[in-house]
Amino acid sequence: MGNEAIGRGIVEAGCTVATSYPGTPASEILPSVVAFAKETGAPVYAEWSVNEKVAFEVALANSMSGRRSAVSMKQVGLNVASDPFLRAAYLGVKGGLVVISADDPGPHSSQTEQDSRFFAMFAKVPVLDPVSPREAKAMVGRALELSERYEIPVMVRPTTRVCHARQNLACGPPQILDRPAHFVKDPRRWCATPLFVLELHRLLNDKIGQIAAAPEFAPQLTRGDGSFPGACIIAAGVAWAHTADWLAELGLLGRIDFYQVAMPYPLNRDFIKKINSQYKQALVLEETYPVIELQLGGARVQGRASGTVPQAGELTPDVILPVLEAFLELPPRPALQPPAGGDRPTLCAGCAHRAAFYAIRETFPGGIFPSDIGCYTLGLNLGAVDTCHCMGAGISQAAGFYRAYAAGAGNLPTIVATIGDSTFFHAGIPALLNAVFSQAHFILVILDNATTAMTGHQPTPQVGLTATGEAGHAVLISDLVRACGVGFLREADPYDLPAFMDLLKSADVFCRSPEGGVAVVIAKHPCLLDKEARKAQPAYSMCVTEDCTGCRHCLDDFECPALSPDEADGRVTIDGVRCVGCGVCVHVCPEGAIKASLTKG
Repeated sequence: MGNEAIGRGIVEAGCTVATSYPGTPASEILPSVVAFAKETGAPVYAEWSVNEKVAFEVALANSMSGRRSAVSMKQVGLNVASDPFLRAAYLGVKGGLVVISADDPGPHSSQTEQDSRFFAMFAKVPVLDPVSPREAKAMVGRALELSERYEIPVMVRPTTRVCHARQNLACGPPQILDRPAHFVKDPRRWCATPLFVLELHRLLNDKIGQIAAAPEFAPQLTRGDGSFPGACIIAAGVAWAHTADWLAELGLLGRIDFYQVAMPYPLNRDFIKKINSQYKQALVLEETYPVIELQLGGARVQGRASGTVPQAGELTPDVILPVLEAFLELPPRPALQPPAGGDRPTLCAGCAHRAAFYAIRETFPGGIFPSDIGCYTLGLNLGAVDTCHCMGAGISQAAGFYRAYAAGAGNLPTIVATIGDSTFFHAGIPALLNAVFSQAHFILVILDNATTAMTGHQPTPQVGLTATGEAGHAVLISDLVRACGVGFLREADPYDLPAFMDLLKSADVFCRSPEGGVAVVIAKHPCLLDKEARKAQPAYSMCVTEDCTGCRHCLDDFECPALSPDEADGRVTIDGVRCVGCGVCVHVCPEGAIKASLTKG
């Protein structure tokens, strides 16, 4: 897998620290580092950090001490790490630092379609754009060598199609670099004040100029035979691979000049001159922003900025083909049929988040429900998620909604924010502290399923396990909530739906009382994708009685995938394969038509 290839590259290149915060499509990189380090005996410290900023700073300090480091994240995680990322470009590093930012064109599982290459250009950090898992692995080592030569962080930017593609590749032994940690104090550099930053910026510009002049990362040419004089195609990343496939299928590979850009920033200066002097027209295919196109400039260059290439979305083969046909003036082929749509995503059968969301919506039908990033975002299907912005924003937006309504003349609706346990550690604590300090009034439900479920079940600090599976010092969510000054804190299992709804009502009473403020309810139930968690809970045998009227309340308002309508009479049936026997739906049916009998206690 591409992410495994990157992990292997990190181990083979001699990194001694690898840090990350999980996020698709980058989640498998750090576990691969752990696995390959154990397999080879390589001395690598691996850490799931609480967020990407912390992950970057831990890796950066190791590099400042002369040792090689890697930090991985998804593209929106780079936003969180942007403060240290931009400053690290100025201050530089000593040991190599590779920043792996996995982009999600499409997007498939992200709140933006942003291009990390643009971020690298903004920060003045070199960026490499791999075509395949094999190239991604090799680029990790090349990035670290480049980083050490110029004492600058270097980014490797795989995309979803590289991260999740599979390819056979050779594994080599890890480099064991004999580099004891040695941090050389240099306040003018490591503590640079504005007086020294200007000089560091000049040095950074010099480094970028030298890298742009170096031939080793110049675009590679597959030369044409002159069939298309004055024209060329320039591509990077997976777009290059798709384009190469199409050119081969059309019989045009080797007939038109075709360039692969491995380093989109800084773009090789001689290459820029060559394109502008030797070609009358050039087509640029890149995901997602026009990084290469803008550096080439000129009306002869066509791409996303010019509108020749669609300006949003993934450059899949079916998107690239008509662009090639138009540019090369080929007769169009029959359009590819888009894949048929499937069922919309939904929470798993037995997921305690479903019970929590159902309770919130039923208890406060006129409420406002800001939420956050995670599998629990699917609470929008249940009518209990009204906003989803970025990590930690649900709490801050709850405070903002309170201010909006508290300042008005109307009634104050109940505001219930939801956030997952991992997201709370990542970005929820400052938002909660701010809300308590500023005396906002709302309910915060922390959905604690004891894992980072959406991205592959990485442990949270509360679980007390490190990335290598060793014991760490557990940090409890309840202790952090109390330390933020919250006056109402309760824990409950949302499986007990009536009790959970009563608890929400008590929290609302507290919020509206003179001494009230933020009320926190920790909805605590382990994720059922953890087999041990499922074994530990009671299981019920479920059935639907003749009292079912086919009202569809359980189907439309609870949306458990184990429930479905009987096509013959419209009544509800229970899929015994999907049903986990949680028994929550007993409390959902308004007719009392769903019954449960205990089979395992």
